[in-house]
Amino acid sequence: MQVRQLLAASLGLVAFLALAGYALDRAFVDVASEGQRDRLRGFALTYAGVVEFDRENTLIPPEFPPDERFNRPGTGLYAAVVTADGQPWYSASAQGPRLPELTMLEGGQERFDGPLPISDSAGMPGEVIRYAMGFVLVRNAEEIPYTVYIMEDAGSLPQQVQVFRQALWRYLGVAGLILLLLQTVVLRWSLWPLRRVIDELKRVQRGQANRMGELHPRELQPLTDSINALIESERQNLEHQRNTMSDLAHSLKTPLAVLRTRLDAGDDSGLREEMETQLRRMNDLVGYQLGRAASSGHKLFAAPVEVEPHAEQIVRGLEKIYASKGVICEFDIDPEAQFHGEPGDLQELLGNLLENAFKWARSRVLLTARPGESAPNRRPGLLLAVDDNGPGIPPERISHVLQRGVRGDERVQGHGIGLAIVQDIVRSYRGELQVMASEELGGARFVVTLPPGL
Repeated sequence: MQVRQLLAASLGLVAFLALAGYALDRAFVDVASEGQRDRLRGFALTYAGVVEFDRENTLIPPEFPPDERFNRPGTGLYAAVVTADGQPWYSASAQGPRLPELTMLEGGQERFDGPLPISDSAGMPGEVIRYAMGFVLVRNAEEIPYTVYIMEDAGSLPQQVQVFRQALWRYLGVAGLILLLLQTVVLRWSLWPLRRVIDELKRVQRGQANRMGELHPRELQPLTDSINALIESERQNLEHQRNTMSDLAHSLKTPLAVLRTRLDAGDDSGLREEMETQLRRMNDLVGYQLGRAASSGHKLFAAPVEVEPHAEQIVRGLEKIYASKGVICEFDIDPEAQFHGEPGDLQELLGNLLENAFKWARSRVLLTARPGESAPNRRPGLLLAVDDNGPGIPPERISHVLQRGVRGDERVQGHGIGLAIVQDIVRSYRGELQVMASEELGGARFVVTLPPGL
């Protein structure tokens, strides 16, 4: 990823520098060409200001040129004045080279052209840039037209452009190298948190760390939190499986020991009945442990599950079982309330809580579902509450009732594992189970609070 980003950024930088260099080059050529035109036009206007004619309208050569180069041959800067008699006047610098043919222009007319071919005094070919402007001198109501030509070797502008191009691309190349180095440093610095996450993940994979660190940039925090949640979920599942197998082995040890004792005693009386009793007990234990194992673990990114349809299905079944009591279940479910987890977990939660309420209620049960707490970039939590109008649970017995295998009343049929399963599920979602007195119905109130999910 770093190589791809560096390559893409480098290509973009090279393209930008190339376009910038081309634009600067064209701009310099245009400005230099326009500057040359303005400079030659200035020379022409200066010559026009010093041109004089005698009484016969013959040109009097200018005594002081605007630039000393007009007086020295071989300087590459030439001046000429063309009059109506057709005999042009040339500056001293034009002695020797064969310049292009000159013509008269109308008054106020300008011409900028070139490069035009010439040959120097030795016959070597060359080129010049030429600027011409037509003037009309009015004297004694008589118009005297003339045209001033200023010519300069065409090689001067390309030389300037060549020097500029060499300096331009040299500086752009140095700037490009500096920017590439700076870009590499910035890219490595910006990706350093991601490399740190990768290093931490490798340490977790090698078993050198138990989880990812807590201090990461805001953009990577959801990723590291998800990884930690997956690690924790996997660790909890593994521990739960180990505990389940250990509990199952421990639970089966006593019935097997009873059967082994009866077999070793050699007493056949009541053996069949004892075997049936112990086998039934072992079957119940296996079923319980498998159910407990099935209730552990859940998908961290499961789709949201509506609460009301599952609650209605469970309540319809319970109303048939407890029809003789005439218990009525009321719903107070917010349409926004959703369970973010396994549908089976929601059924276990509602099934055990509602069955417990139906078992102890005299006539009324109330199921409440509300959206829980929310956090940025996280799924909202959930609040589930089940109230009944039964005898309730004394505060001093709440912790006792929540223990696995303990029933609220030994005279009431059950295994005492429903609330323990609820606790296991709530704990797997990092939630909280609270038992208190119901202010509305007067019996017991079980409240499940699930925090915002990933």
